[in-house]
Amino acid sequence: MNALLLEYLPIVIFLGISAALGLLFIIAAWVLAPKSPDSEKLSAYECGFNAFDDARMKFDVRFYLVSILFIIFDLEVAFLFPWAVSIFDLSKGGMVFAFWSMMAFLGVLTIGFLYEWKKGALEWE
Repeated sequence: MNALLLEYLPIVIFLGISAALGLLFIIAAWVLAPKSPDSEKLSAYECGFNAFDDARMKFDVRFYLVSILFIIFDLEVAFLFPWAVSIFDLSKGGMVFAFWSMMAFLGVLTIGFLYEWKKGALEWE
């Protein structure tokens, strides 16, 4: 039983060091951080305006539009990483097909981006 517990010793040491470092950083930030609270720093901030009491209040549609555009182009990057890693593992014909299929994908996304730009979705008034 003692040999079995010795196998877990590195994990226990790692957890102990990480807990100690976490506590050290929290305490250091609490001690060393400048403390000059004012009403502006303590005010609630969310989505560019102060919070309201009514949860059914209308939001500007531009918040949703910007978030949807961010998700679309963030997913584009999520598709690019595995493609870039695996494209050179393909044969010559497969590499050419993978390259042009990704260029078509990026072309469609670029057309969508230009359409949104032309419609003024990225303009903030």
